[in-house]
Amino acid sequence: MRIDLSYGKEGLDLELADDLDVHVIRKPAMPMLADPEGATRDALAHPVGTAPLAELAKGKSTACILICDITRPVPNHLFLRPMIETLLGAGMAASGITVLVATGLHRPNEGDELAELVGDPWVLATVTVANHFARDDDAHVDLGNTPTRHTPVKLDRRLVEADLKIATGLVEPHFMAGYSGGRKVIAPGVAHKDTITTFHSARFMSDPAADNGVLKGNPLHEEQLEIVKMLGGALALNTIIDEQRHLSFVNFGEIVESHLQAVDEVRGFAEVPVPTRFKTVVTTAAGYPLDKTYYQTVKGMVGPIDILEPGGDLIIASACSEGMGSEEFVEAQRRLVATGPDGFLAAISKKHFADIDEWQTQMQLKPMRRGRVHLYTDGLSDADRDLTGVESAPNLRHVIEACLAASGERRLAVIPEGPYVIPVYRPSG
Repeated sequence: MRIDLSYGKEGLDLELADDLDVHVIRKPAMPMLADPEGATRDALAHPVGTAPLAELAKGKSTACILICDITRPVPNHLFLRPMIETLLGAGMAASGITVLVATGLHRPNEGDELAELVGDPWVLATVTVANHFARDDDAHVDLGNTPTRHTPVKLDRRLVEADLKIATGLVEPHFMAGYSGGRKVIAPGVAHKDTITTFHSARFMSDPAADNGVLKGNPLHEEQLEIVKMLGGALALNTIIDEQRHLSFVNFGEIVESHLQAVDEVRGFAEVPVPTRFKTVVTTAAGYPLDKTYYQTVKGMVGPIDILEPGGDLIIASACSEGMGSEEFVEAQRRLVATGPDGFLAAISKKHFADIDEWQTQMQLKPMRRGRVHLYTDGLSDADRDLTGVESAPNLRHVIEACLAASGERRLAVIPEGPYVIPVYRPSG
């Protein structure tokens, strides 16, 4: 049996023995939009919970359009130009329009990478396209603290001071915030490091509701909604794509209402009920661009936890073409390897502000506590492999066979699209 796994840009062919009982877990067939450009323009003209963009733009001088960074396969090439043309048609000058890359605490996207991200040379030639820098104190406006959990709210000045504030993105499962997109593109997307390191601290991350698919009671989601209120509201353009990255859904409107509509649309595809658990699970980090670093690979480890038998084997394939990730993440991984999961968690639990990127190491503790994690990659050095804290798998098929032999079963689950699919254990009967 051959299965194409999402891995890097080219994918990875996994060949499995014919005697295996293989359960391939993927989204049901999704509806495809026959005319993506037309659907985008229609969404701008018929929004959710607000007036059409052309009306909202009348009499306005400035607009800030947020886009996700290179780690997300958002179809920016489909909607940025129609959106900007709508603003120009309403009388806004091109000089008043900024497309801002919502990097959070990730590195900036520049040069050819920025061109790839935007996907349309016309956009780059027509309006200002810039990166957010979370560590630049002067580039942010302090809006105070959230009322309940007292998160400091500092947001990029270019967004705060714009007449029209528009977040764009991809709505998909997210292992901390429940679902990506909408309010998440604002915070952490264009938030200051103090904001990000507060609600990514251990007290937030340790909450059971800070999980894939969960919005109700999720402390990150609730803080993000509070931040939107403190900003004075915003608009959003939300997209959903299928496994081949084709556009399945697009809407536009008031940021909270439109995002929830998109979540309702994707939930029935992304959350896949599975009637049994498995001792061996094979998954991915969703391929390019998400699997460029080991930092992002952790999302793929967390996704299938619910269907992994306690003490079972989780095998993940991730290209890691850019290596581990940030220096801060590497340092967090060093501490994990040195102190072990319990020591690492005890140390970070004392902090109000998390160290940058250590929250990803904290999330890695979830699959490590569930079972054994094995990583197949051709993008890490031996020294980096040692820092992952998980077992290295030089040959994917060999490690699968070894795990099956240890389990005493010839049965496994395979999730080709990684964290874009969340298997949910729902026993039959």
